[in-house]
Amino acid sequence: MPLTLAAAQAIIAKTLEHGTQAKFKTLGVVVLDTRATVKAAAIGDGSSLARFDIARAKAKGALAFNMGTRALEKIAKDRPHFFAGAVAAIDGGIVPVPGGVLIKDATGRVLGSVGVSGDTSDNDEAAALAGIAAAGLVGDGGQG
Repeated sequence: MPLTLAAAQAIIAKTLEHGTQAKFKTLGVVVLDTRATVKAAAIGDGSSLARFDIARAKAKGALAFNMGTRALEKIAKDRPHFFAGAVAAIDGGIVPVPGGVLIKDATGRVLGSVGVSGDTSDNDEAAALAGIAAAGLVGDGGQG
């Protein structure tokens, strides 16, 4: 079953709620389907201008490489020439730091991804994982 709008909106609501409860800085959240099309997005009040773009780039990176951006960050550090070439081949638009999380169903099938930006990368990832779990789905941030 594809990622529904209702599920994407639930992920966003719970991601933002997690950030508020944890007293994170203002977050931006973008949910992409498997085609990398924006399914839903929300940017908190008072957010910086680039928040949507950075969150989308994290989500796009997770989908493009089929891994959470924590693992993508490791590839970018360990194999910079490969990473630069791969990013050039897909016209850029990727931010390889934690905060881009694959959305999976219970069987492990990828349904889309979430990108979160606004606080530290670790906190962005934690908020995304909380939002995905609250929607009854499985998050994969690339922890290994």
